Amino acid sequence: MRGSIAAAALLPLGGALASCASSGTGTGSGAAATTAAGSSNNPFGLADGSTIDAVIFNGGYGYDYVTFAADIVKKNHPTVTPNVAPSTQIAQQLQPRFVGGNPPDLIDNSGAGSIGFNTIIDQLSTLDDVLAANNLEGTPISSTLYDGVKGPGTYNGKFLALNYVLTLYGVWYSQSLFDANSWTPPKTWDEAKDLGAKAKAKGKYLFVWGKEAATYYSTLAMDSAIKEGGPEVRIALENLDPKCWSQPAIQQVFAAMGECVKNGYFVPGGAGTQFTAAQAQWSNDQQALLYPSGSWIENEMKKATKADFKMTGIPEMVLTSSPKMPYESLRSAAGEPFIVPTAGKNVAGAKEILRTMLSKDAATNFCKTKLAPTIVKGTVPADGFGSTALQSQSKMLDAAGKNVFDYKFVTRYGMNKDMLVVWNSFLSGQTDVAGLTSGLQGITDKVAADSSIQKEKVTS
Repeated sequence: MRGSIAAAALLPLGGALASCASSGTGTGSGAAATTAAGSSNNPFGLADGSTIDAVIFNGGYGYDYVTFAADIVKKNHPTVTPNVAPSTQIAQQLQPRFVGGNPPDLIDNSGAGSIGFNTIIDQLSTLDDVLAANNLEGTPISSTLYDGVKGPGTYNGKFLALNYVLTLYGVWYSQSLFDANSWTPPKTWDEAKDLGAKAKAKGKYLFVWGKEAATYYSTLAMDSAIKEGGPEVRIALENLDPKCWSQPAIQQVFAAMGECVKNGYFVPGGAGTQFTAAQAQWSNDQQALLYPSGSWIENEMKKATKADFKMTGIPEMVLTSSPKMPYESLRSAAGEPFIVPTAGKNVAGAKEILRTMLSKDAATNFCKTKLAPTIVKGTVPADGFGSTALQSQSKMLDAAGKNVFDYKFVTRYGMNKDMLVVWNSFLSGQTDVAGLTSGLQGITDKVAADSSIQKEKVTS
């Protein structure tokens, strides 16, 4: 991926990196035991003999990339012991530790079970000093990153989450399967429904879903509607407006999805199927033609993808030939938010792992092994390490140019868990468009009415 492509993709999400002032290490209650004097090679004052406790979401990217960085930290600081543990239920596992005042030092707060940022904003260290530090090569980290990386992790004006992976959202398919059947990837929902009929004639389905990932179709619906109706659709959702799910563009996309459900274009039984098993029905068994997901999908399914699948991504469908935003528009942002609780015993150690992850060897290792770009520039070659999916990401970002958007109200308010129930019901055919709409609006209204939840007003 060329640097200009990803930089253009991120520009709409926030301005260029602001000058970074050190915010201190914020070492929390364990500061005396885990902080030493800082230096150019140890900017956060990581103490000899200390232990670093990291809990990493074990999803599409696994967690070994953090272990890779932690091993480098161990090499550079031989008496330090980094412990990197995986988790698939971040909130369930770690919220009690926040309440008990003993959270891990470093957390990848990602996945369907992530902790709502609104509940922990006041318990997180600012991370400006990480970007102000030099990487392991001696270069200021802020000068090595794509523009706009602070935007997705900024809450109430504070940079609290370092989103490590440059993620884009699209619809994924097998180029080899489409070539063999002379199928064309759809650009509109009408074309998608026509393709669904062709798939059915071949004994296949258009879509598939798994119970933990039913809200991938919420993302698809929102992104399609935002492209069709313009930024005002996104702004209404982000601001939890009383009728945000009843906006015409959203209702039209919901109706198209409802037709696909009614016509039997979804593989049956998704609400009772584990999500990676459902994804394998697409990537390995080729029962379904299309799958909406983020760009982590290739790595997540690399052990369950049919040989010569040629996984390829396209932008999400629009409704008409004249949407307010071009069909090529994408939702793209830095993802995988890493946070450092202020009450952690080794905040300095957590930030040293992040500094290492943002250095060349660790960032290149991620791109090569996960087939996805990080926020560090210049680590993906033009051939995408031989990955058709990674190559298609470059093409999608190139075509989108500055027509890139993002939103974070679902993760900010921790809404995904409740939304999963509604979407599983809808995709199973148990709830119609009206039920889907009222269910989602009820979840949104509950958050909007809760005065204890800090809200973020979005204006553009």
